[in-house]
Amino acid sequence: MMIEIGIIGLLLVFILFAQGKIDGNKFIKDNEKLFKLLKEDDYDFLVAARYGDGVDANALFEKRVKDGLLILVLLVVIFIANLNFLSLVICFIISYLVFKNGYTKLKGYYKKHLHEIDMLLPYYLKSLEILIQHYTVPVALSKSIDQAPPIFKDGLKELIGSINAGDSTIDPYMAFAIRYPVRDSMRMMRLLYRLGLGNQERKQEQLIMFSRTISSLQSKSRDMKYKERLEKMERKTMVMLSTTGAGVMVILVIAILQMFTQV
Repeated sequence: MMIEIGIIGLLLVFILFAQGKIDGNKFIKDNEKLFKLLKEDDYDFLVAARYGDGVDANALFEKRVKDGLLILVLLVVIFIANLNFLSLVICFIISYLVFKNGYTKLKGYYKKHLHEIDMLLPYYLKSLEILIQHYTVPVALSKSIDQAPPIFKDGLKELIGSINAGDSTIDPYMAFAIRYPVRDSMRMMRLLYRLGLGNQERKQEQLIMFSRTISSLQSKSRDMKYKERLEKMERKTMVMLSTTGAGVMVILVIAILQMFTQV
């Protein structure tokens, strides 16, 4: 009987949502301050890193809250036949995991995103160094956009836009470094800023320092690539050895069983 009541309650919830009798958006808006306490400190930044500035981070967060609440309601209706403290805790845990899933995916993407940036940044800076030998730093940055890896293009456009708007401080360079916070990005952008300020007499000296730093980053990037390839080969070798060992053990067990059967 309780199961039938649960099914009826589940259908009733769906009908109320479909007819707009239960307005999830209004409920979230009315309790916005409460739900904001659940928002992660770096959520807006991760959304911007994943989707760009054109996506509303608050709208995505509200969708996460709505999904979590919907799952909570559905689970409570499903467990209504045996609803107790333990089942209620389980419902809250599952709904919280659903809510947290959106953040976990963004965090995972960002880590992978940073790794890609870490690998590509030294090679982009090397191409930029060649352009700086012939042009000023702002002009070199502008000319580098077409050949830059796609992952850097939005950040470069913002950097050039700020410089062209008259911002001659280090802030546009630091904004680029913050957007791509990988190994030595802050130091490289400071060097680039100083290179843009230097007069022609000191340009060659600063360019040599810039070039040496880039070469060091490229070397680290190559070492990281070799290490990743080695680890990948080691994993494949371990899988192959484990599979082979398991296969040999199965064959030995079958052979021993056959010997005992024949005896």
